[in-house]
Amino acid sequence: MHKPATQASASLRPRTGARLLVDALAGHGLRHAFSVPGESFLAVLDALSDSPIDFVVCRQEGGAAMMAEAAGKLTGKPGLCFVTRGPGATNASSGVHVARQDSTPMLLFVGNVARGFRGREAFQEIDCKAVFGTLAKWVVEIDAAARVPELVAEALRAATHGRPGPVVVSIPEDMLTEEAAVADAPAVESDEISPKPADMIRLQQMLGTAERPLAIVGGSRWSEQAVAALTRFAARFDLPVVASFRRQMLFPADHDCYAGELGLGPNPKLAERIKAADLVLLLGGRLGEVPSQGYKLLGVPDPGVALVHVHVSADELGRVYRPALAIHASPPAFTAALERLEPPREINEIKWREWRERARADYLAWSEEIPAHPGSVQMGTLVRFLRERLPADTIVCNGAGNFSVWVHRFHRYRKYGTQLGPVSGSMGYGVPAAIAAKRLAPDRTVVAFSGDGDFLMTGQELATAVQYGLAIRILVIDNGSYGTIRMHQERHYPGRVFGTDLRNPDFAALARAYGAEGFTVARDEEAIPALAAAFAAKGAAVVHVKLDIDAILPTTTLSAIRAKALGGKDKNRT
Repeated sequence: MHKPATQASASLRPRTGARLLVDALAGHGLRHAFSVPGESFLAVLDALSDSPIDFVVCRQEGGAAMMAEAAGKLTGKPGLCFVTRGPGATNASSGVHVARQDSTPMLLFVGNVARGFRGREAFQEIDCKAVFGTLAKWVVEIDAAARVPELVAEALRAATHGRPGPVVVSIPEDMLTEEAAVADAPAVESDEISPKPADMIRLQQMLGTAERPLAIVGGSRWSEQAVAALTRFAARFDLPVVASFRRQMLFPADHDCYAGELGLGPNPKLAERIKAADLVLLLGGRLGEVPSQGYKLLGVPDPGVALVHVHVSADELGRVYRPALAIHASPPAFTAALERLEPPREINEIKWREWRERARADYLAWSEEIPAHPGSVQMGTLVRFLRERLPADTIVCNGAGNFSVWVHRFHRYRKYGTQLGPVSGSMGYGVPAAIAAKRLAPDRTVVAFSGDGDFLMTGQELATAVQYGLAIRILVIDNGSYGTIRMHQERHYPGRVFGTDLRNPDFAALARAYGAEGFTVARDEEAIPALAAAFAAKGAAVVHVKLDIDAILPTTTLSAIRAKALGGKDKNRT
């Protein structure tokens, strides 16, 4: 196996741009890459062939980019994705957008035309800076082999420091075969930003005068140790903790301080509790459109409550909300500082405890009470069945769609590193995320929830799972519709269904055609046998769950939405 050159030896012998690139990535400790190959970076493929980097061949660049993003979420290090120019790069843009909105470190390398052909609209030529300028955190082209170590290190720094995000690196085809004698760059160090002592003193004072405090946890740059420190702090202060949208793994759901998730269709009592709070500690997240319920929970720019905003990027502090206290710090450094705070003696312990206990009771009632809905398969019952049987370290992945509301409401994330869901709301995320998770953690159970339209966007990556022997479990929730869009359609154009119906394949048969195992659940009594068989499978398995279109959300039906839109009068389904 080729070993990365040391700084001393690298200066004594020339290396190609491709070898310098792979040596740089390996030298920075990056170990996972996902790709659809292209002739524009054949030299990189050759260099990867004897490197320590695990390389996964994918079926479509969007899936490859989402796998890289999922790897970044799980490890905190940039996931690597290699694609070719033109259609390859634009296909990958969906994963870049996920990484941007989800604050995930990621490096996308785009094999581009030779330097001498630039500007002529050569075959599949793409101006990466123009195309990705508003999506990526930084876009750069490496125009000389000698600059590879320098620019790879800078790309890694940009992707991981401050608010993490995607970096796009254009690598011209001829640069990759050019030789240069240059040393490797030093490894990029983490930038853990500690809070100022004065800020922690001020936070202690604000907690001391609060009667109804709570915390909202979100964002990235977390670690298992940071989550444990936050959990200890919440327990000592009797503090209710709320997870932001698809960030439930940042606080254990089985802890007495956990109060629920601010996602799509949240517990109404939770929303009212946040409005009633007199101190909100927003830790790590941005409180964007979804968790803020359309920016209605807090005022903009004046939140209308004493807001303490802690974020790793100074640019995010005060950008939307004007906090009473802005703390520039990374989650690990801030939660470590929380260990030194003590509950003030003058607090009304009984009042705080009652506040926290009511929040907990509201969450338990919300996540335990499973309302019946139309159809022969009850989604809430199915999710709770899995919740009670899956190991605590199971990685649960999901794409986008109303089906995910059942997962977020009824499943309980108990450990850090167990949730992969797109904050950006991107469809097609669940299957690629599950593949990346199983590749990185082969000994852990990995489950993906996908909608029917959601699955068909990246479902071809099931072939990738089969090729690499990845025993992922995929539940395809099939209601024959782009259900979320249909729901909004019924609200605004009731009874006028157009452009949202789907005619789907037999997903179980499709899975078997790929070489996976496939099972069908059309009635509740088929669920347990099908799930048991799927989880016993040696390889990948798909469970095709047929859900009634009327069961659009746990809290309402499509017919009820239509009836309300029509002023209380329902019509037959179109």
